[in-house]
Amino acid sequence: MAHLRSLTLLSGSLGLALLGLSGVVGVAGAGTSPAVHVVAAENFWGNITSQLGGNDVRVTSLITNPNADPHLFETSAADAATLAQAQVVVENGAGYDTWIGSLLSADSGHPRIVTAASVLHVGGSDPNPHLWYDIPRVPAVAGAITAALAKAAPQDASAFHANLARFDASLAPIDATLATIKRQFHNVSVAYTERVPGYALADADLDVKTPPGFARSIEDGTDPGPADTLAMQQLITKHDINVLLYNVQTVTPVTTQIRSLALQHGIPVVGVSETMPAGVATYQQWQASQLTHLLHALQTSRSP
Repeated sequence: MAHLRSLTLLSGSLGLALLGLSGVVGVAGAGTSPAVHVVAAENFWGNITSQLGGNDVRVTSLITNPNADPHLFETSAADAATLAQAQVVVENGAGYDTWIGSLLSADSGHPRIVTAASVLHVGGSDPNPHLWYDIPRVPAVAGAITAALAKAAPQDASAFHANLARFDASLAPIDATLATIKRQFHNVSVAYTERVPGYALADADLDVKTPPGFARSIEDGTDPGPADTLAMQQLITKHDINVLLYNVQTVTPVTTQIRSLALQHGIPVVGVSETMPAGVATYQQWQASQLTHLLHALQTSRSP
């Protein structure tokens, strides 16, 4: 797939200036014992784990390329070797990173495993796996990671829990942006090319109009059916949505056409990504920037 390298999404500085987030969340603890080796399937869970562990952990994230489609990720022998050394493994679950199960089954080690989907009780036949966009519930996953770190290194447990409290507090500006969107734009109609920001949009009480079949097809790497594509186009041409959210890591001729159509009809387009982009230091900065762009797009959008 092609990969979009320029969009209105992550100018970063705008969201950070408005929300006042520092480059890196401070961490407590500088233990003298060997660092806990953690492997995270994705870089956003890895970044959160680094904040929670501070100097007492060494985190390796397997999916890190901001220009690649995570759904197409292929593991390597190096990944297997890295995982074999892990004391703690953090995975997303919900069908998003099933490949890590194969690596774990081939590993002779017995790491403590934190699965975000299990922590959040997300399951079923077709769950939205983009759990890191459910900002109000991310602290529950952070708590589970902290508990796993504390079991792996009990001597550093107090530092881990101090870092957890600091991490939870750092989400307050992002929660405030969600609350602002919810208050000012309750039930306003939007659409996305994929379910990537779905949890955040639900938290903000926005009304997603995307035909489910369209989003699922894009997520599966297939072309949507004609009926779903036409319905998506009509949302734009009839101005039935205020904003289009566009996954910049899954770019196809269909999604490119939808984005162009939105711009032609004066509908703001907000880029979102599945993994942390280059140049963004923390999970908090990434999510703050995207939600700030969404808020501004809603404020400037024309009413349908």
